[in-house]
Amino acid sequence: MCVNSRGSKPSCCLVVKCFTIKPQLKPTQLSTPCLNPKQKPRLGSKTLNFEEKMARKSSKMKFEYEEDESSNVEVEEDTAMCDSMVDSDKTSADYYFDSYSHFGIHEEMLKDVVRTKTYQDVIYKNSFLIKDKVVLDVGAGTGILSLFCAKVGAKHVYAIECSSMADMAQEIVKSNGFSDVITVIKGKVEEIDLPVPNVDIIISEWMGYFLLYENMLNTVLYARDKWLVKDGLVLPDKASLHLTAIEDADYKDEKIEFWNSVYGFDMSCIRKQAIMEPLVDNVDQKQIVTNCQLLKTMDISKMATGDASFTVPFKLVAERDDYIHALVAYFDVSFTKCHKLTGFSTGPRSRGTHWKQTVLYLEEVLTLCQGEAVVGSMTVASNKKNPRDLDIVLKYSVNGRRCSVSRTQSYRMR
Repeated sequence: MCVNSRGSKPSCCLVVKCFTIKPQLKPTQLSTPCLNPKQKPRLGSKTLNFEEKMARKSSKMKFEYEEDESSNVEVEEDTAMCDSMVDSDKTSADYYFDSYSHFGIHEEMLKDVVRTKTYQDVIYKNSFLIKDKVVLDVGAGTGILSLFCAKVGAKHVYAIECSSMADMAQEIVKSNGFSDVITVIKGKVEEIDLPVPNVDIIISEWMGYFLLYENMLNTVLYARDKWLVKDGLVLPDKASLHLTAIEDADYKDEKIEFWNSVYGFDMSCIRKQAIMEPLVDNVDQKQIVTNCQLLKTMDISKMATGDASFTVPFKLVAERDDYIHALVAYFDVSFTKCHKLTGFSTGPRSRGTHWKQTVLYLEEVLTLCQGEAVVGSMTVASNKKNPRDLDIVLKYSVNGRRCSVSRTQSYRMR
């Protein structure tokens, strides 16, 4: 799966009627002296005991075609739309900002109650931080954070937005009577000039999938270093990345192993690509096999730009006997300068957000008994060709009773 920028980009060149594909599995019974049956279905999946999971490993998938009178494929081409989507002069940065021009992505983010309500609570319940202050909203989008700040008495808010959504934000500001308090500036933070030399507060919702995807953090740090007064506030000011491991046989079969045999043909070359691309999805907390470990904490008010690239060790200890098919990353965000500590988590045990979790599938299935550990390190860095993409290198090993593995895998979020 390719990771899109926080939502599905509009594209509809084809209209296709599809037939149904159903997997048919042949289970076999195996003795299992180490592991116990557990219930860990992915959302909507069948509950399997351990013997059935073992069978899944060795079974082959059949495809059953259900014929329908309306199963013929109908294709309607909108050549004008297809042509408009191809522009050889555009850079990856242009496509990034274009993706935020469509209202659909902003609708998804605004309807993320965990995200938006947390920001609203931080501003409304801590108005003493905002009142009579000059605020800079980095990546303002529709201007919702700027509106929150204006409503509680900010002296002035400068809302910077590079996409064409800036035009909509300007209209929204006017419609709500805040034109004298909020100034919308269309352009890149690194290229624009503010009408003032300094600001008291920088507020931004900069987090991407896996916390760092899209590399917007560096833009916030640039604005901080250029305009924020000494002892000024950055909201949020803390972010942390976490890691855990899950059992996920069904979905790995569906998304990765699928390519090994497609209607009887070997397409495993695509599997090599598929397993290198992290999957952004909601993980059922029942799938979690190990502890959740803190990987990295970032202090946005103090960190340097280079701190967003790092290598950190991890040790994930199995809390039950089970298989591990993937590692899962998620992040927490905190506003520590509030009257009461405020923040949210994007982890699988917390209320869902549009960020979901990031799933890194492993080449081999790891078999762990309770108390055994997956030990390794994770390296994270922006891609050299496209800094908004993210390169992840995972080194891990297991030395247990039923499994001994040592491997390095590389991933790219794009």
